[in-house]
Amino acid sequence: MVVFKVSRVQTSPFDGQKPGTSGLRKKVKVFVQPNYLHNFVQATFNALTAEKVRGATLVVSGDGRYFSKDAIQIITKMAAANGVRRVWVGQNGLLSTPAVSCVIRERVGPDGSKATGAFILTASHNPGGPHEDFGIKYNMENGGPAPEGITDKIYKNTTTITEYLIAEDLPDVDISALGVTNFTGPEGPFDVEVFDSATDYVKLMKSIFDFESIRKLLTSPKFSFCYDALHGVAGAYAKRIFVDELGAQENSLLNCVPKEDFGGGHPDPNLTYAKELVARMGLGNSETQGEPPEFGAAADGDADRNMILGKRFFVTPSDSVAIIAANAVEAIPYFSAGLKGVARSMPTSAALDVVAKHLNLKFFEVPTGWKFFGNLMDAGLCSICGEESFGTGSDHIREKDGIWAVLAWLSILAYKNKDKLQDKLVTVEDIVRNHWATYGRHYYTRYDYENVDAGAAKELMAYLVKLQSSLPEVNKIVKGVRSDVSNVVNADEFEYKDPVDGSISSHQGIRYLFEDGSRLIFRLSGTGSEGATIRLYIEQYEKDPSKTGRLSHEALAPLVDVALKLSKMQEYTGRSAPTVIT
Repeated sequence: MVVFKVSRVQTSPFDGQKPGTSGLRKKVKVFVQPNYLHNFVQATFNALTAEKVRGATLVVSGDGRYFSKDAIQIITKMAAANGVRRVWVGQNGLLSTPAVSCVIRERVGPDGSKATGAFILTASHNPGGPHEDFGIKYNMENGGPAPEGITDKIYKNTTTITEYLIAEDLPDVDISALGVTNFTGPEGPFDVEVFDSATDYVKLMKSIFDFESIRKLLTSPKFSFCYDALHGVAGAYAKRIFVDELGAQENSLLNCVPKEDFGGGHPDPNLTYAKELVARMGLGNSETQGEPPEFGAAADGDADRNMILGKRFFVTPSDSVAIIAANAVEAIPYFSAGLKGVARSMPTSAALDVVAKHLNLKFFEVPTGWKFFGNLMDAGLCSICGEESFGTGSDHIREKDGIWAVLAWLSILAYKNKDKLQDKLVTVEDIVRNHWATYGRHYYTRYDYENVDAGAAKELMAYLVKLQSSLPEVNKIVKGVRSDVSNVVNADEFEYKDPVDGSISSHQGIRYLFEDGSRLIFRLSGTGSEGATIRLYIEQYEKDPSKTGRLSHEALAPLVDVALKLSKMQEYTGRSAPTVIT
């Protein structure tokens, strides 16, 4: 029998700010404080029903960032002390966030066990290392993030608990070696199984896509491919899927060795941070060496986000999900019987709305947060969904899935080129431009102002809400900045009533909606580890096929001017330019 000790807990790790579905994200130096991680983990165990803990099977893994290995040992010992029967750990502690969802939903242990939840160790697209970010969140038995009812309980528990349970005498487990380690814990038998990180996920992907058709594309001498894992956990899957299963050349993989500090880079798949891929695809400021590949993609730290690129061509995430939805039934076997419905987050462009209307599909606009998509999927209302922050997915799991999105695009390219691999290829750019010709183009960009003073950010948002009370005043400002911009016809704070559980989500973003279908949206993002991030979304819809080929920044320039002046962005934040433009 292992003796477990009781220790005092001093403060809530949330510092008074309630968690979202992204869980808890802070700097590593904060997480390594005495009792800090322990508080969150015990508060989570206390928030779950007894059958989800005692005798249960839990997954504990993540993106491999710095402090993950230590955290896995701590959580494992706490799980034993709280009566958990077994813990599943991906080899070397690595499981992508979508793979965790897959494992919860699909994996059956040698003894017939199924997981009831998971602690995922990730700060997503944020940097890693001793001086950077760490994060933890809990996913439920459906494979999706904990709903608000659970996260509220976790938060409340962190403010009141005075002890945590830990089997301190339990030896550390070698998470590099596959196999089962048996212990006797405080509640009886306790096992830790270290399993292959990729097997279950690869099996699921092969059940969704036609790997043979993708293989024909990737092995064609006319087609070239490049995938950048940004030294995140996607590297644990890239060789297995793209090289071993689909026949891509190994030199088509960039930065596919997972590293605790992501190689010193920022594992966020966008045009700013995926510098090496952007240069290789012919989109950088310098001359490329040789002809760029036909197709390129990147992942973030935990592999749930994706960026899709063609040769010298960027596909916006908003266009990406719309194009996947428009082509899914023909190109992806999983959807051959039709789509149940589609959904997007509110700040995402309305490109998906037009596809849904054209194909007569159920359509949902939800707040930012994958749990809202999960509710729709669990109710059988949604097949494909996406958000503008490089997240795309479907009802195969309950998280966004970066590699799934890449395979979806490769499936579409394979379908469009199935009789043309000896001729001129249908390219990524061809597919996008043909989509615009059919559905119109939503010119779209996002400005991120990161690590802004939190007080100043709140003042800016409060000002924008107050301004909405008088549309004549708003339009006076608009016309004073740019007379060629149409009038604002509606302005509000987005509120969502979940059609499944009836819950209300308020204050989900500030919207200014224009007469011609243009939109300005302002949100405070909760994905950073310090300060505040203001996100400004700018969108203009163009139906005239002769006008869909403009450069995005030129088409959006009038609305950008309006947005910056209307919000008094520089006055409130002191910033003359955003940190990142996507």
